[in-house]
Amino acid sequence: MHKTVPIARVRPGMWFHRLGGSGYHHAFVKRGFLLEARDIALLAEGGVDELVIDTSLGLDVEDEPADGGPPSAPVDEAPDAAAAPGADRAGDPDAGGQAPPAPRGLAPRYSMDEEMRNARRICVDAKAQVMALFDDARLGRAVQYDSVLPTVDAINASVGRHPDALLSVARLKSHDEYTYLHSVAVCALMVALARRLGLPEADVRDAGVAGMLHDLGKAAMPLEVLNKPGALTDDEFRVMKSHPERGFAMLKAAGGVPDPALDVVLHHHEKFDGSGYPHGLKGDAIPLLSRMGAVCDVYDAITSNRPYKKAWGPAESLQRMVGWKGHFDEFVLKAFVRSVGIYPVGALVRLESERLAVVLEQGEGSLLAPKVRVFFNARKREPVFIKDLDLGAADCGDRIVGIESPDKWNFPALDKLWLAQ
Repeated sequence: MHKTVPIARVRPGMWFHRLGGSGYHHAFVKRGFLLEARDIALLAEGGVDELVIDTSLGLDVEDEPADGGPPSAPVDEAPDAAAAPGADRAGDPDAGGQAPPAPRGLAPRYSMDEEMRNARRICVDAKAQVMALFDDARLGRAVQYDSVLPTVDAINASVGRHPDALLSVARLKSHDEYTYLHSVAVCALMVALARRLGLPEADVRDAGVAGMLHDLGKAAMPLEVLNKPGALTDDEFRVMKSHPERGFAMLKAAGGVPDPALDVVLHHHEKFDGSGYPHGLKGDAIPLLSRMGAVCDVYDAITSNRPYKKAWGPAESLQRMVGWKGHFDEFVLKAFVRSVGIYPVGALVRLESERLAVVLEQGEGSLLAPKVRVFFNARKREPVFIKDLDLGAADCGDRIVGIESPDKWNFPALDKLWLAQ
């Protein structure tokens, strides 16, 4: 039986099932182990108020505390089993509804945990939508561009509720999913960037549509070239470089697609210094949304695992992109960094305390002070008690001093750590 127990009444020999309360604690530990005295002390120091124990695997707690206070409640009757904060909202993922798009800047702010659940559902639906578009294009059927509008609106609403959630979920994709979820990720990145730039709502929607459609021309590429695990030959690369024009032609023939979105489909591989393709446009001759598309497309590509290349970390990717002089519009790139954070969700960072942590979400104030999950002592090269820190809090006393490579530390499952919200 699961019971919620105040930390003051937890004792060695109890079986830890999970953290209690609302789940918004500043500490997090693995599930399922027998508690020892040092574990309890660490939990208390980490600010944990209560635990859920499993009495079938460890010691129980008496039904009535000695001070006459309320008995420990079974977990399905305890406060943490109640609806999560915001569950009475129309858009709560467990309530079966979606929040209507709110005016810009007025969307209800969800917690990362709430919006991650919503984001996962949106990504599944969006992936199916993109797959259907590609199937239509491969079979020569007219592409119904307006079929993506509800999905774009759902992504826009999610980004408004909590920008980190959907951007983070969409970055995680397998090799087989890349073609489809890349479009979803670029849509979310485009929406977040458009909002950061303060564009009108109609332009934000066009930016999202452009992200969903930007790679549709790849549906016309030979599968043996599109899915080739190694480097392309010159001839194969020449074929792949035709995908912007093929996608533009498909969508132009279908009709109804906004001109700014068509521009992105055609010009998302142009470079600011004129060395891109298909037309070698330079500087402001490249439409704004296309300059945005170039940044969003590259960022998602290099932070995703591909058959021929392992993903770079999100913070490392931003560093590299900033160093590619002439590739991007610097004004747009700086706005992009502000939209995803200098240390994006999932980045591995080193703290001044010589501990390693992953970024959980952006802080409320400075881009330099996100919320992180500490899990490793870099100096001793050993795991530590897992703890969440808000680096922007006045009493935190720690800060980021650099980024680290997960490969260097052999952390192959780092995503699982920050996804355990």
